[in-house]
Amino acid sequence: MDYYLITTALVFISATFGYLNTRFIKLPSTIGLTVITIVFTFFIFALSYFDDTLLNAERYIISHIDFRAVLLDIMLSFLLFAGALHTDLQQLRTLRWPVLLFATFGVLVSTFLIGGVVFLMLEGIGLQVDLIYCFLFGALISPTDPIAVLGILKKAEVPKKLEMKIVGESLFNDGVGVVIFLTIYGLASGSNQEFSLISVLELFVVEVGGGILLGALLGWITYQLMKSINDYNIEVILTLSAVMTGSAIASYLHISGPLAMVVAGLMIGGHKVRAQAMSEQTQGYVDKFWELIDILLNTILFVLIGMELLVLDLESEFILAGVLTIPIALLCRFISLSGPVAIFKKKLDFVPYTNIIMTWGGLRGAISIALALGLTVEMHRDLFLVMTYVVVIFSIIVQGLTVGKLVERLR
Repeated sequence: MDYYLITTALVFISATFGYLNTRFIKLPSTIGLTVITIVFTFFIFALSYFDDTLLNAERYIISHIDFRAVLLDIMLSFLLFAGALHTDLQQLRTLRWPVLLFATFGVLVSTFLIGGVVFLMLEGIGLQVDLIYCFLFGALISPTDPIAVLGILKKAEVPKKLEMKIVGESLFNDGVGVVIFLTIYGLASGSNQEFSLISVLELFVVEVGGGILLGALLGWITYQLMKSINDYNIEVILTLSAVMTGSAIASYLHISGPLAMVVAGLMIGGHKVRAQAMSEQTQGYVDKFWELIDILLNTILFVLIGMELLVLDLESEFILAGVLTIPIALLCRFISLSGPVAIFKKKLDFVPYTNIIMTWGGLRGAISIALALGLTVEMHRDLFLVMTYVVVIFSIIVQGLTVGKLVERLR
């Protein structure tokens, strides 16, 4: 019953805040919900000096939700499938090599650049943190968040060719980022004493390669089943079953469920494939169903991001470190993208200022917060959680609100 009440409360809060944003504030949903929830949380803090009923209720909700597990094990698969379902597979194939480099080389370079500079920055403000923990922070803050990116780019009017690069990178780089994070986490916790290149490659193949193979298999099976019938009710249920079953299998096999859902969504949603497997009526129902799932889960997710403010240890040094990390993260992302952009710029006719727009449009989001919540006390969890939160909120609100204006000005 507790979980039902908590879910009911979250849906009620999300619906209320969503209405307020749509009716009065009129910001993009991702940004508006985050802003309203943060303001609401600060209001509850102020009200608690007179009556702490609402504060205790919000803390009860947060304390009974494992944000990391809810996002990474459940919500992320649904959200990535919904995003991939509406991504042009043919155009993504054309950009597969730059997207691959952005999502692998770019994340790896960014991880160690951010880690090294943050180590020096923390020493400069009097916070002593081991270098390996700074690399761990670099791993969790480097991947761009596909959920935040997809939500913002719909409103930003980014050129389609560039939008596909940003979306493609975001759909795939979280899997790579998680592999890098887990590898460094093993070293930092001492649980991976036999560290070697082979162990890293093995983890990469199992986690990423296994997820891609599972997604391809799920996508092919679902496509064949949908192609053999013409009933939009059952075909919608088949897509839902693919996500839920695939997530359960991925969890059991310890492979990347989110990557599996990206591949499955791309295979089912590709323009040629959907025309062969679905009637126009079915396509309409499938698209509307997954749009609704996407909107509902996004609404709840960004309300939760705002509410996570309650678990932060808001010491002044931690906030200062977070603020200083914002330009560090942006600069390191710009540098990490420079190589792939230079390699493919002429061959694939990149739009001008690709590197700048990808840097500013590559938003950090819930995935970084979820990974930060998984740190231990010995890994300076409180410090890195505050730093991550500051970077994520800046990314969602400031970068999210201005990326469209940046694109317009650079044109």
